[in-house]
Amino acid sequence: MPGKNTKIIATVGPASADEDSLRTLAESGADVFRLNFSHGTHADHHAVYQRIRAVEEQLGRPIGVLIDLQGPKLRLGTFADGGVTLARGDRIRFDLDPTPGDATRVAIPHPEIIDAVGVGHVLLVDDGKMRLQVVAKRDGVLEMEALTDGRLSDRKGVNVPDVALPLSALTAKDRRDLAFGLELGIDWVALSFVQRAEDIADARALIGDKALLMAKIEKPSALAELEDIIALADGIMVARGDLGVELPPEDVPGLQKRIVRLCRRAGKPVVVATQMLESMISAPAPTRAEASDVATAVFDGADAVMLSAETASGKYPVDALAMMNRIIARTEADPLQRQLMEAVGADPKGNATDAIGTAIRAVAATLPLSATVAFTASGATALRIAHQRPRSPILGLTPSQSVARRLCLVWGVRSRRSVEACAVEEIVNVAIEHCRAEGLTAPGQAVVVTAGVPFGTPGSTNLLRLAWPAGDTTAASPSAETEGEMPSRGSGFSRERAATGATPLIRG
Repeated sequence: MPGKNTKIIATVGPASADEDSLRTLAESGADVFRLNFSHGTHADHHAVYQRIRAVEEQLGRPIGVLIDLQGPKLRLGTFADGGVTLARGDRIRFDLDPTPGDATRVAIPHPEIIDAVGVGHVLLVDDGKMRLQVVAKRDGVLEMEALTDGRLSDRKGVNVPDVALPLSALTAKDRRDLAFGLELGIDWVALSFVQRAEDIADARALIGDKALLMAKIEKPSALAELEDIIALADGIMVARGDLGVELPPEDVPGLQKRIVRLCRRAGKPVVVATQMLESMISAPAPTRAEASDVATAVFDGADAVMLSAETASGKYPVDALAMMNRIIARTEADPLQRQLMEAVGADPKGNATDAIGTAIRAVAATLPLSATVAFTASGATALRIAHQRPRSPILGLTPSQSVARRLCLVWGVRSRRSVEACAVEEIVNVAIEHCRAEGLTAPGQAVVVTAGVPFGTPGSTNLLRLAWPAGDTTAASPSAETEGEMPSRGSGFSRERAATGATPLIRG
């Protein structure tokens, strides 16, 4: 039976880092594992990575690995007594003096913040639990007034929602972590606290073609350059945790839908993340609101949804994963899901791959299809076909294990490593064999095969062929091709459609 189309990213942590837990999560529906580099050592992550690859071999299917870089963390200094309690209207000074603070002052060891903000700007401390406004400013000093009652304590995080800070998204730690992850052989890199398109270009220069780059949208300043960021990144993550700290909560749902819609139109994978089944960190079942939240992302056609602390440190990591899998399955089975997902029209490019993807949708409206098989050297063909959200399962066949792993995050793509085909007859035979192995053949239903000629050349997708498995006597037309019965080039179009052109590459 076909699996789910919407993929699941599961974060690995103390609750799920052993091999048995990783295998159970993968068997329960995890497609990609996230290694959060805000926690743990390189040795910890190396050990987890090796276990994931062992599970991958045991299950006989690719598993993607995404590393999430910490990004610049802005924090207060320390207090002599560990912290102070403020009432609304109380004032406190933020300065650059590293001396432990008291009720009158505390260090904010980030001159970039002091330089960038002005009177009237609001700073958020401890994930927004404390809000303070700048009421005066002088060299190296901000005079702050508390807008809420609460407590400031050692090293609490600071968010600056209204200003684009002159900080790189890559800290020295991030650069070390990135080099380590690339050496491991990870598949995706999530770049935290992206503020501008330039951040993507900087990270790309370091990553090259060794992995795909996902931009996390969690800063309001990124929204001003959102379309440029989408264009430069390989994928987008709607990181609603920090985004919800720096923006009013009521703004986040609309922004989530806008980002998903823009990514879908651009043909870029998009992930909806953070607090999806938050209550399952400590409870064996989610709230109904959380179930609706996951379903909303599925209705919108997001490529993947993500579990964070639920699988990393929660009490019920497997239950949370299984619950998310069930919500996805039930939502995708709802006839309304496809209607809502298709309300966002794809924006096909002027190339052969997108022309073929559009043709597949037309064929599916005319003939019953059991699967679409995309032979892909770089991953681009499977990605662009998935961009069209076809009704039939997508089987992405590639000779590259790294490409197969990267495709694990893409909507609807069941990626597999396959031998490299050298002729039309061979690709049809290989496609049928893989479809049978995956349980994707059905009586009377054709398989659509796409590939590029010459074979194995990235960016050359230009062939669409319909085929029926040998022995299928229900293929209605007497001219229908079956496995092993291939027309000559002079036989006209028959069941084969070809076009010329090139397709933009998904890196790798």
